[in-house]
Amino acid sequence: MSSQKNLHLAQQFLEKMGSGASADEIAALCTPDLDWNIPGDTGVLPWVGHQTGRQAISDFVRDTQAMIERVSLDIKDILANDNRAVILGHLQSRINATGKLIDTTFAIVLTFSGTQIASFLMLEDSFAVSIAARH
Repeated sequence: MSSQKNLHLAQQFLEKMGSGASADEIAALCTPDLDWNIPGDTGVLPWVGHQTGRQAISDFVRDTQAMIERVSLDIKDILANDNRAVILGHLQSRINATGKLIDTTFAIVLTFSGTQIASFLMLEDSFAVSIAARH
């Protein structure tokens, strides 16, 4: 696909994530065999780690809605080419169970297959996430 179409898909993904769209609506943007990866301390938060399938993003949406308070999200840039889009930004989230704040810059790399997201990779300060999630 073209870089413009991939840029639009990345923007659509962000809009749905920010609008409170249902987990199923967001998962519909992804291929059934989505490759999901947020490297970090697995076991502290259910969405950290490597998973396969749309259920990974559905669970992410549901779990984050239940487990964290979104404080701020600042998208700095979205870069796209014919295969992928990279979303650069900064976010702050408060873990409900601990009251601790995650304050991190991030990069999300979306790889596309046709008009769907085939791969989601989020790179963030996994050390800060782990500290905030632990009691």
